[in-house]
Amino acid sequence: MAMFAPNWQAIAALIAGLLSLVSLATTPFTATMGSTGSSIVALVVIAGALISMLRTGPKIETLVLTASSFGAAALMLSGLAEAFGTAGSGYWAVITGAWLLGWRLVTVLSGDGQSFSTGIDNLITIIVPAIFGVWILILWEAITRGAGIPFVLLPPPSAIGARILISTNILTADFVQTVLKAVLIGYVIGSLSGFLVAVLADRYKFFASGLLPIGNMVSALPMIGVAPIMVIWFGFDWHSKAAVVVVMTFFPMLVNTLAGLQATGHMERDLMRTYGANHWQVLLKLRLQDAMPFIFNALKINSTLALIGAIVAEFFGTPVVGMGFRISTEVGRMNLDMVWAEIAMAAVVGSLFYGLLALAERFVTFWHPSYRQ
Repeated sequence: MAMFAPNWQAIAALIAGLLSLVSLATTPFTATMGSTGSSIVALVVIAGALISMLRTGPKIETLVLTASSFGAAALMLSGLAEAFGTAGSGYWAVITGAWLLGWRLVTVLSGDGQSFSTGIDNLITIIVPAIFGVWILILWEAITRGAGIPFVLLPPPSAIGARILISTNILTADFVQTVLKAVLIGYVIGSLSGFLVAVLADRYKFFASGLLPIGNMVSALPMIGVAPIMVIWFGFDWHSKAAVVVVMTFFPMLVNTLAGLQATGHMERDLMRTYGANHWQVLLKLRLQDAMPFIFNALKINSTLALIGAIVAEFFGTPVVGMGFRISTEVGRMNLDMVWAEIAMAAVVGSLFYGLLALAERFVTFWHPSYRQ
């Protein structure tokens, strides 16, 4: 038994693989997969589970789990290419076993009492979320195809990917209209103006006393009430969507910047005054540095608010281009794959935007205790 190191994911995957083999006696995995192909997939899961329970070390176990989990999933999904909605009980057992091996793969990569080299550990921080994302897509594809869910209710990721490939011109035009014009311009104006007003409100207290209650009121306004008004004021083009983004991003930046400027301790301020520093010198050399985590927190919050605000605003009037316009029109035509293609693009853009801000935050606030090893 010394050579074995059982884990519950591998044991559960082994049971699922054995159950899938037993099910072959009555029903095939899919309408197009014969007993030989189905048995091979089940044996891949069983072999991966057994090897995972051996004391082979984290590197070998990682390779085995990667090959067995993703290999079994790929073989099963290929068996449904022309057999939509014909999955049997063995199919679900094998998919469950492959998913459990993927779970074990993430567990091994995340540590589980074992460690890799320092260079690999840095790479793992990217690999683990990627595996999570890939498995979400695999399970999505497996469930929609295996259960025969109608495309109009939930199209599989493969259909969405195919739509993205054949609609690059439309998606590019929508990206330019919504992101490069409305989102970025409104984001910059709203965040910058919120920051500048916060600096003034910190210097002149009557600004803070008057603006913060108004900010609380404006932040409670429903977006679907603000967007039509902005369309009436600024027209149907991107200007009205940028105005909505300005309204949505101004007050988060104002509130967070004020909180950051007030975070500096009295001891540090008194020390600066003993050196003869005036208000603006204390602000630039001390208080803004302490406020940077709060400012970046507002920037990251605004990155998602800006994208959501621009897309929703396009529902209330826009030229025949834009992500929100495309979503609203394609839903009416029941082209759900195009709707999901727009959603996927919005998710990718939002994630990249947020990631760039997180990298900038780490570069600027490298001194913060949260980054210390």
